[in-house]
Amino acid sequence: MAEKYIASFHEDMDALNILRPTHEPKATEHIDDMIALVETLLEKGYAYRVNDDVYFSVESYKAYGGLSKRSLEEMMAGARVEIDERKRNPLDFALWKSSKEGEPSWSTPFGEGRPGWHIECSVMSSKYLGIPFDIHGGGKDLIFPHHENERAQTESATGSRFVNYWIHNGFVNIEREKMSKSLGNILLIKDFVKEYHPEVLRLFFLATHYRNPIDYNEKSIEDMNNALHRLYYTIKRVSEVRTIDDVEPEVYGEAEELEKLFYEAMDDDFNTALALSYIFELSKMLNKLLDEESPANRPFIAYTHRLFTSLAQMLGLLSNDLLTFSSTEKTRHLKRVGLTSETLEKMIEERMQARKNKDYGKADEIREALASKGIGLLDSPKGTEWRVKNLATMKGET
Repeated sequence: MAEKYIASFHEDMDALNILRPTHEPKATEHIDDMIALVETLLEKGYAYRVNDDVYFSVESYKAYGGLSKRSLEEMMAGARVEIDERKRNPLDFALWKSSKEGEPSWSTPFGEGRPGWHIECSVMSSKYLGIPFDIHGGGKDLIFPHHENERAQTESATGSRFVNYWIHNGFVNIEREKMSKSLGNILLIKDFVKEYHPEVLRLFFLATHYRNPIDYNEKSIEDMNNALHRLYYTIKRVSEVRTIDDVEPEVYGEAEELEKLFYEAMDDDFNTALALSYIFELSKMLNKLLDEESPANRPFIAYTHRLFTSLAQMLGLLSNDLLTFSSTEKTRHLKRVGLTSETLEKMIEERMQARKNKDYGKADEIREALASKGIGLLDSPKGTEWRVKNLATMKGET
């Protein structure tokens, strides 16, 4: 069962062009390490046994509450804790739980049982990343109790700082409602990429600061879809400029300033929304240079194009070549609007025949029918080519 979901996870991450981690540890392969950490906490006096259970004493760790910035009293008032008279403090949390019938269990010096919720994260992150490691992420709902407890047990056992920076992301809502199984509004990546390019979802998340909540709705996704197409269309326009490999200038002031602002935004708590705006400014700058159709602009086009693509690719955007992007988007678009390639080609052929017969009314009718489905036609001496309209308005396209 676990392997099935691991494979499914890999499939989704690969589709979104998310790099695989160097290590993917499994909790069941690190039980001995967890037992060793519990023993260390017992030896140092941060933990205590209650029969075959082991609890962490939150009062023994003076910095408890520092991550969530709450006192013990405030945490008690807001926490949903299980009342257990055996615990010294209601906030004390389980490091090791005694075995129950039907649950997996392991033999330890403190009895048969299984790890608590938090200890596996401490053990595996410390083992593979070392102490301290730079960035620990998670949803805002994990600050307390999970991350607070993870920090407490790790720093108590090691005597060292656990993490340098904690990054907690906001929640994803669907049409202003919390995404949850009970509401039946779960968004599956597998379903999303059937309709949209994976970079649309990446762009959607990048356009909002990670700490803020984000509302998933069709309008937002369509806006991101159009925005991604505009970026790829800029690359297409650049590719059509001859001798684009002219010697680049050593510096192009306006573009260099946008590069500087991009890095400043990323240094400011990963402000991807602001950084993204500078990528679109570079796109606008490129299109302005291209519109001028001046040979003197070519070195500046080359410089700005290199900067534009390199910054976009830092955020995982523009990872496809133009041919692949265009082909896959055409396939997705036809499916989205309920057309087959055969039906489309037949309509294009009928329009061409109508034009030959000077039946321009029928030709316009077919063109407008396709336009209503987001399909534009580009006539040339070689024939008629169709494009997805939101790839951007193209010269000569109707």
